[in-house]
Amino acid sequence: MNKLCKALIYDNEVSLSVLDTTELVNDAIKIHNLNDNGAKILGGLLTACAYMAGCLKSETGAVSITVKSKDGSCSASVSGDSSGHIRGYIDGADGGLKGGSMTVIKDDGFFRPFIGTCELKCGDVSENLMQYFHISEQIETAVAIGVKMKDGKCAAAGGVVMQLLPGTHEENMDAAENMMQNFVNAADVVEKFGADGILNGYFKDLCGETTTYFTFPEYKCNCSRKKIEGVIIPLGFDELEKIVKEQGAVSVHCHYCNTDYKFSGKDVAKLFGK
Repeated sequence: MNKLCKALIYDNEVSLSVLDTTELVNDAIKIHNLNDNGAKILGGLLTACAYMAGCLKSETGAVSITVKSKDGSCSASVSGDSSGHIRGYIDGADGGLKGGSMTVIKDDGFFRPFIGTCELKCGDVSENLMQYFHISEQIETAVAIGVKMKDGKCAAAGGVVMQLLPGTHEENMDAAENMMQNFVNAADVVEKFGADGILNGYFKDLCGETTTYFTFPEYKCNCSRKKIEGVIIPLGFDELEKIVKEQGAVSVHCHYCNTDYKFSGKDVAKLFGK
């Protein structure tokens, strides 16, 4: 089961998040028929998105992460909301991420989206996410996220994220930094212990049950036929009818869940009450 555990540790001066997203990544592999390289890249981003979605304050909040390699050979996009619904897709995974940029859009639910961008430091999502928080949000964040593949399936995915809160004392900074050394190979630790095992094995004495918050992210696309209808209706009846005559139907593909929606001539006429 996917799991996100959140708590405050080190005198409530450091925010801790522990994730197990193995099932989430395996769902993405099935939906998009990903190879190992694609699963590692997209799986890392889905895990990062699950973490960031878990930090949203508003019930209507949402977050998206988009990465594009400098040469255009690879791009990926993931999005999530405060309900823990996470989804994403990737194009050109074989080439990997070669330079380029990462863009994060956070919507707090009150129509005040925050947009942050940074250059991709390398092909590792942990390094890139740390750089994003440092440059775009000016928050010192330690990230250890990993995806481990075996025989075409995700054997383990998840990791640990620690974020320093304002006014963190130096001794607690050092303690957090030293603790993070245990998660250099994050996927291996997740595979061995799971989220609960990491929490109990490494942080039991630092956070109590009453201060620990659990959520359960899942791979779920928010698209529906009704929503797609709302997308195509603004094109107007005449334009949609023209598409039907030329192509046999109006077709809309959702990249996030790999679903095709088709609207026949009768479907289009019904949308406009004809």
